[in-house]
Amino acid sequence: MTDTPPLLLYRRAGCHLCDDARSVVAALLARRAAAGHPVPDLREVDIEADPDLEARYAFTIPVLEFGGQRLELATSARRIAGFLAQILGEEASAVEAPS
Repeated sequence: MTDTPPLLLYRRAGCHLCDDARSVVAALLARRAAAGHPVPDLREVDIEADPDLEARYAFTIPVLEFGGQRLELATSARRIAGFLAQILGEEASAVEAPS
């Protein structure tokens, strides 16, 4: 998406929930792109590289953030799909969670 903020995934190395969230987000964004819809850039942020981020998100990762809106404990495909639908201005049914 041009002139839009990136979709941030706050994570840490060795976090299998973070790896799962990345896979779900990547699949959902790929579906959007294949349908011709704009997609934000996905950027991963290692919370261990910043003591403030580590203190803030140590117990709530994976965290997705876009334009000031945040989804903590982004551990369910359904919650992630709903969050993306909300931030990208679509009906939840248009951004189904991958199975």
